[in-house]
Amino acid sequence: MKQLVFGAMLLCASTLCHAQQRSLFNGKDLSGWHMDVPDLEKDSSLRIPFIIRDGLLVSLGNPQGHLITDAQYENYRLEVEYRFAGKPGNCGVLVHASTPRVLYGMFPKSMEVQLMSKNAGDFWCIGEDIKVDSMEVYRGKPENWGVVDGKERRVRNRTDGSEKPLGEWNRMVIECLGNKVRVWVNGDLVNDGFDCTVSNGSIALQAEGAEVEFRKVQLTPIRKLTVIKKKR
Repeated sequence: MKQLVFGAMLLCASTLCHAQQRSLFNGKDLSGWHMDVPDLEKDSSLRIPFIIRDGLLVSLGNPQGHLITDAQYENYRLEVEYRFAGKPGNCGVLVHASTPRVLYGMFPKSMEVQLMSKNAGDFWCIGEDIKVDSMEVYRGKPENWGVVDGKERRVRNRTDGSEKPLGEWNRMVIECLGNKVRVWVNGDLVNDGFDCTVSNGSIALQAEGAEVEFRKVQLTPIRKLTVIKKKR
């Protein structure tokens, strides 16, 4: 009987979690997002770098900037399916984004999860910080660490060969739970961060020089299951 009850609890939790999954774009427009593209403020005739095309959310790469969710989130799993449309290049998913333009007059304060070809899953610290096991292996000498320009902000991923060939779809899962950020690329755990200095904020996609297509940007809230033991 206990096994049946526990199984039912797990099924209900799974059903609830599935029901709470939400796509962050509707395939028609950019409702729920706003752009921060500095060059557009200087010249409004420039093209808009984020569009919906054939049901896909597309970052055209230039002019450079960010597409940022209006809402802020914490304790969630973000699933992103993406591919570089024409040639390999640079892009990223930013979690826990907050204050705009804290770096290079463009990047919001955040923790970046890199999409750049052959570097998917790297962390880049933008005004926020994070730790991983074997820090010196993946970030370099401690005296160079930092979260501002001129410091070692990159925390390298732990795998080679996790990305699909150019033109194929990649699946990245970013799990943000408390002060932890974990990243999988095509099923491989590529980065596992802890003691992150921030645990909530907006989610942002980059325009950083290369065209990238997104066919899924789906968020699932994480709920902890607490089991209370009754006294005999």
